[in-house]
Amino acid sequence: MTSFWSNWVIILTVITIVGITWILFANRQRSGENETTGHEYDGIEEYDNPLPAWWFAMFVLTIVWGIGYLAMYPGMGNFEGLLGWTQLEQHADEVAEADAKYRAMRDRYLALPVAEIAEDPKVMKMGMRIYGNNCSQCHGLDARGAYGFPNLVDADWLWGGSTDAIKHTIVNGRQAAMPAWKDILGEDGIDEAAEYVLSLNNRSADAAKAERGKQHYQSYCAACHGPEGKGNPAMGAPNLTNGIWLYGGSEEQIELTLRNGRNGKMPAFANTLSEDKIHIVTAYIYGASRQEQ
Repeated sequence: MTSFWSNWVIILTVITIVGITWILFANRQRSGENETTGHEYDGIEEYDNPLPAWWFAMFVLTIVWGIGYLAMYPGMGNFEGLLGWTQLEQHADEVAEADAKYRAMRDRYLALPVAEIAEDPKVMKMGMRIYGNNCSQCHGLDARGAYGFPNLVDADWLWGGSTDAIKHTIVNGRQAAMPAWKDILGEDGIDEAAEYVLSLNNRSADAAKAERGKQHYQSYCAACHGPEGKGNPAMGAPNLTNGIWLYGGSEEQIELTLRNGRNGKMPAFANTLSEDKIHIVTAYIYGASRQEQ
């Protein structure tokens, strides 16, 4: 917060406290008993008596408590408070306390193979929580992915679905690199290559264009996706024959991918999650994918 806004908050807070205190004590003073507000209806008058002593005392204690709180904790602009407390430090302490409490249990699971603990309901529950906090923002709560984010339960893996491959992806992340072909193939070549990809999925395609597209495919695409379009997990090149599309499988979307390329990125979690948590969330993803098969 800049100095201006810090001072602005401090000034407004002080004015508010002083104003409330003045109003409270000003209305406490009365010149006589049974004063009225001047309102009268059908002979009924409204008294303007001061607050009862206990009620007045509660207001005073609230003001004193508020001043004490603002002195001890953050609340007055950039003033950190006399205790030096911050919510970030408290959160870090609570996380450390929780880690210490559950580490022995997680270490026990860390010593076991991923495929084995994936059959343990307790591990799956823990993994689901870790997944929900760190992975669901992209892959969805049900792990079925979204546009540009892979489905993790359909048994189709860009980088391989073994336990080691899944863990490697989580630890190190992945960087996809589908080049743009518009300058090499031109619009006609893009159209022809898209027709050939459609034909690989037994979908309706222009036979003549698909034949010319096959030549483009063998020249430029087969090196990554394989001569039959089955993909290559070592390179993260998707299978083009199974009807599973990361960026959409319509002819327009296929042409868009060919024309402009794709550069998906999976972040690395090596510095975000501890080794035991990575082990457990790997088991969760592996187990969830196996349940769908």
